Amino acid sequence: MSYSFTKTVLCCCLGLLMVSCAGSTKRVAGTKFPEYGLASWYGKEHHGHKTASGELFNMNAMTAAHPTLPFGSRVRVTNLENGRTEKVRINDRGPFVRGRVIDVSYRAAERLGFVRQGLTKVRVDLDKLPG
Repeated sequence: MSYSFTKTVLCCCLGLLMVSCAGSTKRVAGTKFPEYGLASWYGKEHHGHKTASGELFNMNAMTAAHPTLPFGSRVRVTNLENGRTEKVRINDRGPFVRGRVIDVSYRAAERLGFVRQGLTKVRVDLDKLPG
């Protein structure tokens, strides 16, 4: 094989590799996904109160607060401590504590298995934007 042909094939392979890797992250509303950090949960003390979206908070619903995602967005939250994954709908703003990336409802924390700990390391993947 000629040197220029080999070089061309290598460049094409490198280009394909770069393009395939570029799709593994996305940026929405100023946040890069997947997002890694701490998750916390909120429940009884906020149950029945208005969320930032205007709906009433239901601690038994699979919902969450995120600082930037549009209301109605759906994300997959994976507890990195035990591997459990759950889908939640964004209907509130928060958390407002450095290092925390999402605040989930009591029910979501229960299903993710971190109610007792209060906090856990998570991966947040954007599943679907509203609309």
